[in-house]
Amino acid sequence: MSETTIFEKIIAREIPANIIYEDDLCICFKDIAPTAPIHLLLVPKKRIVRIGEASPDDQVTLGHLMLMAQEIARREGFHENGFRIVINNGPDGGEAVPHLHLHLLAGKKLSWPHC
Repeated sequence: MSETTIFEKIIAREIPANIIYEDDLCICFKDIAPTAPIHLLLVPKKRIVRIGEASPDDQVTLGHLMLMAQEIARREGFHENGFRIVINNGPDGGEAVPHLHLHLLAGKKLSWPHC
């Protein structure tokens, strides 16, 4: 696998992040360059390069991420008004870090395709 990603460094506590949730499978922290009033990143601790490269062995982790997105939205108080989950895949899909992650966007009425 390629070099260590920024997310792996955050998970290892090699660089700081504003962490709002963590369990054995994932970590959630505030994006340092938000595109919405609430912009969180939900990252699996196991490195899956991108959703397009996930395998059947990743099913538990992928399901957990989706359920934790819902739980984090509740905990942080934006579940009821709505939120968006975005997963970028590959360079043309907007992927900036080759480590699967979910963007949780909320805090305003979101338009499409932009926040």
